[in-house]
Amino acid sequence: MTHWAQRVVGRVLLTSEQIEEAVERLGSRITADYKDKELLVVGVLRGASVFLADLIRRIELPIVLDFISVSSYGNETKSSGIVRIIKDLSVPVKGKHVLMVEDVVDTGLTWAYLKQVLKAGNPESVKICSLLDKPEARKTEITVDYVGFTIGREFVVGYGLDWKERYRNLPFVMIPSKEAVEKGALGNGRTEE
Repeated sequence: MTHWAQRVVGRVLLTSEQIEEAVERLGSRITADYKDKELLVVGVLRGASVFLADLIRRIELPIVLDFISVSSYGNETKSSGIVRIIKDLSVPVKGKHVLMVEDVVDTGLTWAYLKQVLKAGNPESVKICSLLDKPEARKTEITVDYVGFTIGREFVVGYGLDWKERYRNLPFVMIPSKEAVEKGALGNGRTEE
């Protein structure tokens, strides 16, 4: 257990070893599926950054890498359903196979919106890879093409996923303790007294 985060961890949902195995599995599948194709990997900032860094090192192909930043959470623990693009792509998608990399797909609204925006640029294909999939939280019908783990509706933090912009650097995915959520968390991992 990482000492500085100990007081806010309710339960470790996914260990760093489990995550590493999933990333390896996904990288192998993506490598096989995109062999001899021009692949543009798009990381959805900021939550996917840790997963993306590990994943692209497991994709054994020459890729083009770009980033997009969207917001549907703000400082909340649930998606608002309103998607805003904060940073758009720098690389044109026309004729490319686009693979979006997300930290978590829950309502599906962000992915549905981004897929529509990307398709307007005439890519060869558009697919998504997500570390976490929460199908019980769907508000629209979508397909997640590459999934690390399917989980329930619980709010999770770590390995890129934040809680009020904190805890992205945890090497595991955890469910914050009920007490920590009710009291709020400070940047140093202590709960407010």
